[in-house]
Amino acid sequence: MKPKLLQSSCNLVPPPSTSVVIISQIPKMPAVRPSSSEREGEPFVEVDPTGRFGRYAELLGVGAIKKVYRAFDKEEGTEVAWNQVGLRPFYEDPVLINRLHSEVQLLRSLKNMYIIVCYSAWLDHEHCKLNFITEVCTSGNLRNYRKTHTHVSLKALKKWSKQVLEGLEYLHTHDPCIIHRDLNCSNIFVNGNIGQVKIGDLGFATIVDKNHVAHTIIGTPEYMAPELYEEDYTETVDIYSFGMCFLEMVTMEIPYSECDSVAKIYKKVTAGVKPQALSKIEDPDVKAFIEKCIADHRARPSATLLLKDPFFDEVNDGEKNSAS
Repeated sequence: MKPKLLQSSCNLVPPPSTSVVIISQIPKMPAVRPSSSEREGEPFVEVDPTGRFGRYAELLGVGAIKKVYRAFDKEEGTEVAWNQVGLRPFYEDPVLINRLHSEVQLLRSLKNMYIIVCYSAWLDHEHCKLNFITEVCTSGNLRNYRKTHTHVSLKALKKWSKQVLEGLEYLHTHDPCIIHRDLNCSNIFVNGNIGQVKIGDLGFATIVDKNHVAHTIIGTPEYMAPELYEEDYTETVDIYSFGMCFLEMVTMEIPYSECDSVAKIYKKVTAGVKPQALSKIEDPDVKAFIEKCIADHRARPSATLLLKDPFFDEVNDGEKNSAS
């Protein structure tokens, strides 16, 4: 039976062309995973329609609207992530349906080493659940990984951030251009054994036409560029979010954590007030680089230009030496 995606048997409302969403919930990752001996002979809780993928009961993460389970690809013999969303509570909310549909469709089409791979997707009509299988990263998301590993060199932080920029460059130069719109450290994932990071959770991403302009207010407030609130922006909003991500990597502090409400964050961002965490950075080069990323949108560089920035010379030289 051929899997079907987002059809009307769950009474879903079709997504509108314009939506307004603010998401501030941060996915929670489990602190302890079962040992290999505890998993011995572990049965599948669920199998996909093709029989290729099997889901285990173990949760890898829980987000605002999504649960992620450990799963197994029988064909390739590899562990994967089984993403599952119960749609019934949201069938009257076209914004969320639009988000989920966008994430699946985009993930399935993107091919880049710094973007999470999606292998399969289908709608479970009987239980009104959207399921999609993605690759699993060994070390969870970057926010939790950075909290776990507090002694990280600036060179390592540069390596991670350069990989994020590589992923953004792929999205922004894709035909058509893709704007992520919700980049933050909770949806950047890490393969800690090889020092690799990947961009995930493309549920808020949007495809734009040749003028690269979008008109929907959407994202996580602490990372949203000022022009996002004006409903007229380009892919450089992702560069702003990237700058805020790098700020969090360096300080281990979520931007605008001094604010206790979304309204206060909005007021500061639209007034051009920078987060207090920026003033805590002592390295002038790091501070200047972040300020470049979160500058006014007319002066904000593209991902391509940032990858050529002298700030990454140390990383680039290391890559050249290892290659030779």
